[in-house]
Amino acid sequence: MEISRIRALRGPNVWSRHTSIEAIVSCDEAGRSIGRTPGFEARLRARFPRIGALRPTGHAGVVSLAHALECTALALQAQAGCPVSFSRTTPTVEAGVYQVVVEYSEEAVGRLAVELAGALVRAALDDTPFDVEAALARLRELDEDVRLGPSTGSIVDAAVARGIPFRRLTEGSLVQFGWGSKQRRIQAAEVDRTSAIAESIAQDKELTKQLLEAAGVPVPGGRPATDVEDAWAAACEIGLPVVVKPQDGNQGKGVTVNITTREHLEIAYKAAAAVSDEVLVERFIPGHDFRLLVVGDKLVAAARRDPPHVIGDGRHTVRELVEQVNADPRRGDGHATSLTRIRFDAIAEARLAAQGLNADSVPAPGQRVVLRNNANLSTGGTATDVTDDVHPEVAARAVAAAQIIGLDICGVDVVCETVLKPLEEQGGGVVEVNAAPGLRMHLTPSYGRGRAVGEAVIDSMFRDGGDGRIPVVAVTGTNGKTTTVRLIAHLLEGAGLRTAMTNTDGIYIRGRRIDTGDCAGPRSARNVLMHPDVDAAVFETARGGVLREGLGFDRCKVAVVTNIGAGDHLGMNYITTVEDLALVKRVIVQNVADDGIAVLNAADPVVAAMADVCPGSVTFFAADPQHPVLAAHRAQGKRVVFVEDGCIVAAEGRWRQRLPLADVPLTRKGTIGFQVENAMAAVAAGWACGIGWDVLRCALAGFTSESDNAPGRFNVFDYRGSTLIADYGHNPDAIAALVKAVETMPAKRRLVVISGAGDRRDEDIRQQTEILGGAFDEVLLYQDQCQRGRADGEVLGLLREGLRGARRTTAIEEIRGEFRAIDAALARLGAGDLCLILIDQVDEALAHIARRIAEAAAPAEARREPALYGSDGLW
Repeated sequence: MEISRIRALRGPNVWSRHTSIEAIVSCDEAGRSIGRTPGFEARLRARFPRIGALRPTGHAGVVSLAHALECTALALQAQAGCPVSFSRTTPTVEAGVYQVVVEYSEEAVGRLAVELAGALVRAALDDTPFDVEAALARLRELDEDVRLGPSTGSIVDAAVARGIPFRRLTEGSLVQFGWGSKQRRIQAAEVDRTSAIAESIAQDKELTKQLLEAAGVPVPGGRPATDVEDAWAAACEIGLPVVVKPQDGNQGKGVTVNITTREHLEIAYKAAAAVSDEVLVERFIPGHDFRLLVVGDKLVAAARRDPPHVIGDGRHTVRELVEQVNADPRRGDGHATSLTRIRFDAIAEARLAAQGLNADSVPAPGQRVVLRNNANLSTGGTATDVTDDVHPEVAARAVAAAQIIGLDICGVDVVCETVLKPLEEQGGGVVEVNAAPGLRMHLTPSYGRGRAVGEAVIDSMFRDGGDGRIPVVAVTGTNGKTTTVRLIAHLLEGAGLRTAMTNTDGIYIRGRRIDTGDCAGPRSARNVLMHPDVDAAVFETARGGVLREGLGFDRCKVAVVTNIGAGDHLGMNYITTVEDLALVKRVIVQNVADDGIAVLNAADPVVAAMADVCPGSVTFFAADPQHPVLAAHRAQGKRVVFVEDGCIVAAEGRWRQRLPLADVPLTRKGTIGFQVENAMAAVAAGWACGIGWDVLRCALAGFTSESDNAPGRFNVFDYRGSTLIADYGHNPDAIAALVKAVETMPAKRRLVVISGAGDRRDEDIRQQTEILGGAFDEVLLYQDQCQRGRADGEVLGLLREGLRGARRTTAIEEIRGEFRAIDAALARLGAGDLCLILIDQVDEALAHIARRIAEAAAPAEARREPALYGSDGLW
């Protein structure tokens, strides 16, 4: 068994909506059935008894080593505590080669699980040792390191429950909720609108006290101390007992309370000084330690925090009792667990000494031994929920404290005897105000019920009940994707929405290109959704990105499938048939929102069948209003778009809207059939997005197929009385559509300039020139800059083979270099001729054509000879 490739599918994909690891696994003849390896299953189970069934759910065929790997990787994650349940193994067209897919919750953990599963399967094959407990420990440790902590995790969980998309921006706790202009961000329990000034104030405990006291919030008296002597002087001024704490600390670090002796104060001062250069001494308020959580303008949770302590049994030492308490599985190191282990340090030893004890003392039965006076969970304390007990006046003081400092999420620390009475009545006070407070004491308190604090945070961030989403339109198909994307984006801009689009030309924000190259994949989509100035997004969704990584979004408002036809790029990545290709393309349809719409080509049977997997509703489009699929949909009163009497017609039930094709320049008054289809798809998408019909009419009238608006998409030019058409068509369906369009345009003589992309099948390359040979008088073949894995001259040979027996073509010439071929064609053109140029380097070729047209239009004496070509035909 050999694992040759591992990919992380980070979004909805061809297998499921789950994030998953996909591995390509090769098995030899014996490995294609574990039954051919005697004792393998028994050895595997001996090493991993909790593996479960090796026959995946729904699998009725032979179980291979790839299936064993799948089940092992899933079971390892499940046993390590990861919430995963989906896996699948599928044989490819290559004998003994399988695609193994295993869900993950954290990518790094999923990758490690597949790696460990491979090692475990090989150990069972070779009958060598494997420490499965050590493997599970590695997975648990890694999962704890990379997963979100409880505070951030609770907020993310609340967002997911509300249908709000999220993206983790760092390996830490910085998370984005929502998309584009509706996005919000958090870092742990701190929101993006909390100012740095407010956070800075909260860090300065002395300044915080001054502001609270000025606003009438009760606080303990005290002052900063410059050294131990000054601290003791301050304690004497205030009156013992006192509290010593760092002026800018957090999480209870360096805080010591109820100090009654100089010796204890010296230890406390040293602990505080280790955390901060400035140390604060203040009056000790007797009572309990309460944490009040304020979110926005509301108190949402409250907990009484008790210091770490043990109860004596007359038999065990304090150290042994602490070890027993720390054995609680809820206790761990750091903040990943609901409780933290109690630790021994100088402060704990001093607190024991104050009680006449040390670590080796044996407390009497029932004796309460306190290990620390501060009650922070991070130092081993416990929490009891008291939310329902908080007096309205106490809640009001907490909210006021948060607002005075300027914190959107605030942990207000109060010391008093009870929260059932106002603070003023019992001499209580606010002792600290905390930015980014820990939430775990409220989520999973030691005693009492947990509170929905994550939901409270999300409700405060998205007050209108929204889901933080902007309209997302995903477009896929074999041909017409880029033009349709550009037109839909143009329609949305016309509606006043700041629109972004991605396509094979780049990333565009409000019409300005911010990135170049093929940007039709998930990474570009994710980048757009992070942009704060985007109100709507249109994504060209290429099959390569879906196979490589899944979608860049969890669901879309509109999914448009232009066509599948005979397909393209078949034979790559185990996509060998049109049906295989359709499974990839339909991923966007499967992930339409429940209230979204799929726009499908009714005239393409493979596309029309995708309606069955759409969670939302469907709009069918087709030029023929009598097409059976479209007619049946229309008879049910559902949305359709078709062509009738020279108009694009949108209909739903008895309602109709007509858009004259004469007013849609992209279609050249309806004569360019494939552009009519693109326009219908775009109109249906605009309709689905709620764009008004007057806006649609105006926007359609303002969109042309010029090179600066839709580069490489049937761009038409005049050159010395002849017609030039530049297009990026590179598959048989596209070539057939172009020929059909060209045949509507009169010409004395027709020329075509063509190359072929090497990453197509031989038959696809030949078929392109077979089609062109029946429509053009002369064919100029050129070899483009990148042969995509083909040998020198191989593509040209296939193109020439397609011209054998051509019905119309009488002249064929081979030229090395795209620009040389273009110039050769231009030199042959006379008035009334037509030349179709199938360009490869879109921007560069269009710029070259523009230069030649400009030179032809310039006075003869102003024309300059072109520079010499390089060997590849470039300048």
